[in-house]
Amino acid sequence: MNHTTHWTVPVDHPAFAGHFPGNPILPGVVLLDVTLQTVATSCGLAPDSCEISSVKFLSPAAPGDELTIRHTVSSGGTIRFDVNAGMRKIASGSIVARLPE
Repeated sequence: MNHTTHWTVPVDHPAFAGHFPGNPILPGVVLLDVTLQTVATSCGLAPDSCEISSVKFLSPAAPGDELTIRHTVSSGGTIRFDVNAGMRKIASGSIVARLPE
């Protein structure tokens, strides 16, 4: 099943103050947090039951970028995601849900 969510990077996000002055880019940890929250909510999972098993950062996201977060759930349960800004790929990776103990 394919899912798509859109998110605009806030131009006044507090992370831009130190990352990097004069040339702001969205920190990877913020991008991953938004992606994980989006995917977990869409799949009906608790974010703390998920772990990012792999990720590649391919291009920086800037203030005001309109991001498209797409994810698919495989038959084995692995969730594959891609984050794009228009035609530019920002990041891709996979998430797995940990089963309750």
